[in-house]
Amino acid sequence: MPTYDYVVIGGGTAGSVIASRLTENPDTTVAIIEGGPSDIDRPDVLTLRRWMGLLGGDLDYDYPTTEQPRGNSHIRHSRAKVLGGCSSHNTLIAFKPLPSDWDEWETAGAEGWGAVPMEAYYARLKNNIVPVDEKDRNAIARDFVDAAQGALGVPHVDGFNQKPFSEGVGFFDLAYHPENNKRSSASVAYLHPYLDRPNLHLMLETWAYQLAFDGDRATGVHVRTKDGEEILVEAGREVLLCAGAVDSPRLLLHSGIGPRADLEKLGITVRHDLPGVGENLLDHPESVIVWETDGPIPENSAMDSDAGLFVRRDPKGRGPDLMFHFYQIPFTDNPERLGYERPAHGVSMTPNIPKPHSRGRLYLTSADPEVKPALDFRYFTDEDDYDAQTLVDGIKIARRIARTEPLAGWLKREVAPGPGITDDEALSEYARKVAHTVYHPAGTCRMGAEDDELAVVTPELKIRGLTNIRIADASVFPTMPAVNPMIGVLMVGEKCAEMLGGDAR
Repeated sequence: MPTYDYVVIGGGTAGSVIASRLTENPDTTVAIIEGGPSDIDRPDVLTLRRWMGLLGGDLDYDYPTTEQPRGNSHIRHSRAKVLGGCSSHNTLIAFKPLPSDWDEWETAGAEGWGAVPMEAYYARLKNNIVPVDEKDRNAIARDFVDAAQGALGVPHVDGFNQKPFSEGVGFFDLAYHPENNKRSSASVAYLHPYLDRPNLHLMLETWAYQLAFDGDRATGVHVRTKDGEEILVEAGREVLLCAGAVDSPRLLLHSGIGPRADLEKLGITVRHDLPGVGENLLDHPESVIVWETDGPIPENSAMDSDAGLFVRRDPKGRGPDLMFHFYQIPFTDNPERLGYERPAHGVSMTPNIPKPHSRGRLYLTSADPEVKPALDFRYFTDEDDYDAQTLVDGIKIARRIARTEPLAGWLKREVAPGPGITDDEALSEYARKVAHTVYHPAGTCRMGAEDDELAVVTPELKIRGLTNIRIADASVFPTMPAVNPMIGVLMVGEKCAEMLGGDAR
């Protein structure tokens, strides 16, 4: 039974940060338990533009969703099974959360997580965060930026992380190396340079299936190695659960930590009744509008969705309430299910809900840890229908942009939903049926105040009612940031590492 000072479960976005920071002290030993292989010498992983080829493959846990009566029941949530986690699997769009996002957390009970104290952690990030390089700025994406600015009057943003914004259009910042299109993922930035540290131990292709306890004190984790051996990896100081918004609550539930009634129904011995585990499941759902272009578009790109738009429809809102990614490909996976055909050449705009009102739930259907949990996002179930209306508004705005030069000159016809669909009810039905995810599940072990019964962790990231165990990943988000969450997860990792260092002293 190997013993380390800290056992990090999940070598993903936050886990890589924490392990790297802790092992800066040569007297501190850390083991990373990672279910997937290394990303080293894997061009299919390390080359950013190849990200779509990873979806649904052997490096993807590929979680289905439950039936979604008002949405798309065919959505599959990619969760990376490789060192670096989803930062080895995603588009590496890099947004510092907006001040309004952090302040919303603090209002929700995450004391100390407001915009002012959180600002320092962004400066500590090791990732190479840069605007999309000039050579990667496709001509049609440039014209989308100009057309959106002309149609909507929003400002052109050159560097979304330079200052807070509520509206704007421009090329994204990415965590990548433009000279060779290689990722600057969490593993590349935080682990690759330090793999020779004798106090850093990687346990790859090793699956964590149950936490170990002595009373209320976490002592380690039961794992199965790639050879099928089952061992207990012990933590002398703390267990750090960094398995993500799906697998962190999943592991807690299989360890008897969660809603008592649900666990007892499955015959799982209840160790700690914690009703919030698996609740508050968040996402950034989005829909899609597809156009056929008048012939092929240029090939250059960083990752085929290099530019985007933010709109604030509510002038009283503190941040954006509608976002678009501009895809330099016809993104028709879901429209094809409704009978639409993929054009040979095309582009897409994807209206996205930055602050969705719907809340879902993750739960187990079996006591067998091999059985995937159920993910019920309850898409478009909010009482005021805000989420669906956001997508309807988005389609209308996208059409305004498409009619505006210089983008209009590229576009031959609207493929989906098609110009014949114009009234709000029909647009809503289309938008919801073809809705997809941008793979941002969060919130399932949310942080909150001491008197919040559904909070799973304290503002120190400690699991309520247990000792020697913390959670640091997107599952602790109390609410969804308006922007892509990867940088927020890295900052959670940096803050957690600082907390651990302070406690050790």
